[in-house]
Amino acid sequence: MTAAARTGAIIAGGRARRLGGRDKSQLVVGGLPIIVRQVGLLQRVADEILVVGEHPERASLAGVRHCPDLVAGLGPIGGLHTALEAASADRVLVVACDLPFLEAGLLERLVELADTADAAWVRTASGVEPLVACYRKDVRRHVRAAIEAGRLKLADLAAVIDVAELTGADLLRFGDPARLLTNVNTPGDYERIQ
Repeated sequence: MTAAARTGAIIAGGRARRLGGRDKSQLVVGGLPIIVRQVGLLQRVADEILVVGEHPERASLAGVRHCPDLVAGLGPIGGLHTALEAASADRVLVVACDLPFLEAGLLERLVELADTADAAWVRTASGVEPLVACYRKDVRRHVRAAIEAGRLKLADLAAVIDVAELTGADLLRFGDPARLLTNVNTPGDYERIQ
């Protein structure tokens, strides 16, 4: 770990409608709930870990601090806003709660890329992954401004902040992006990774 302090934030505020309301963060993959896997991963790269969202039991299961959304109902940008406001560190690693196969090296690389930018996120042929990212805490003013203006799509932040992107061969060093970024949104997704 570098000398710069880091906060890891698991964004766990969704209602999981496509999964019939089942809590995605508590789905068991490889013998552990996804959220427990993510806490273990973040403990390797962050000094503080938060679970952001309206469900305190998710943080209780993982044994970390819970941060309810500061503004409910905004989706992922609301989770990012809360994480940036609650974080103690200048660098804030954010991950969506439904990604069971992330790697510590990938998160470390995002922190490195954010050293020379406002943020760093993953980009694949499918687009950007703003919830597999590292943000500097001071971008919170841009996030607040976007929320106030009704611009709630996280990818749109690239128009107002400098975002470095982890792509191509640099991303492949950490494994197959399709596996690294596998998320569990539907019963079919969950069945495929079992």
